[in-house]
Amino acid sequence: MLFILGSVFAGVAALIHVYIFVLESVRWTHPSTRRIFGTTAEAAEVTKPLAFNQGFYNLFLAILVIIGLIVAPAASFSIGWTLMMAGVASMLAAALVLILSDRSKARAATVQGLFPLLAVLALIAGVLI
Repeated sequence: MLFILGSVFAGVAALIHVYIFVLESVRWTHPSTRRIFGTTAEAAEVTKPLAFNQGFYNLFLAILVIIGLIVAPAASFSIGWTLMMAGVASMLAAALVLILSDRSKARAATVQGLFPLLAVLALIAGVLI
C-alpha cells in the first residue's frame, strides 16, 4: 500500500517537473512565465540559455521517475523502485539546494520538493514495512 502511495507521489512530482521544464525551456520569455519567476523581459532574454538547460535537468528527472513507474509493476520491482528513488531523491536534493541558497525561494522550493519528499518517505516505508 505504501509503495502505491509513494508511486502516486512520485508521479505527481514527475508531472510538476515536466511543468517546470515547459516553463524554463519552452516558455521562459513569455510574460506569464516571467511573472511566475519574477523576472523582467531583459533578464529573461539574458538568462534564456541557462533556463533552457535547467529545464532539461527537470525533464530528465521526471523521465527517470516515469520509467521507474513503468518498470516497477511491469518488469522489475527493485529496478523500478531504484529509478523512482533516484529521481525523487534528486528532485528533493535540488529543492533543498534552492532553499539553502536563497531563503526567499521557500515557496518555489516547497512546490519543487514537497511531493518528492512524500514519495521518498512512502517508498522507503513501503520497503521497510
